[in-house]
Amino acid sequence: MAILDSKGRLFGKINILDLFAGLVILLVIFGIFVFPGTGGSIAQVGAKKTPIEVDLVVRGLNVRDPQQLSDQGFKSGGKTKVIIRNQPYGEIGIKSVKVLPRTLTVGQPDGSVKELDDPRKNNFSTDMLLTLEGQAEVTKDGPVLGNSKVKIGMPFELEGFNYNFNASVIDLRLQNK
Repeated sequence: MAILDSKGRLFGKINILDLFAGLVILLVIFGIFVFPGTGGSIAQVGAKKTPIEVDLVVRGLNVRDPQQLSDQGFKSGGKTKVIIRNQPYGEIGIKSVKVLPRTLTVGQPDGSVKELDDPRKNNFSTDMLLTLEGQAEVTKDGPVLGNSKVKIGMPFELEGFNYNFNASVIDLRLQNK
């Protein structure tokens, strides 16, 4: 009896190509579980967390009554859900919410420019300055919330009971305690 027959079978029973494919699959599975590598998520389990404050600016939020946001929990001491780079982070605390006044720049007869309150009554556009507070892991590349690095200029998506809008990061403060 030959080791390899005319149909490519080992000892007439097992196809040699199937045998090699099975060995490759076993080696891959063995490699995944025994030698998983040094990679992983950015935020490692058990990493030290540092308190962080993130300032956000919201420009041109179209809302009839900004007070209705605070009625549903969007206020100092409340919480909001945050999505960073299309990755849900979870809930984060709201430290402060400040509605910025709507102003216009008006040229004066002497050539100077003054900033005056916007007199329009039916302007439903609101600007806000928000400060969020949470826990971040600090890496060599900067602070990380969840699995997303947080940098100035990044958009945050804020979501709650009656709102969903974007804001931009304008400042980060790590609390060294």
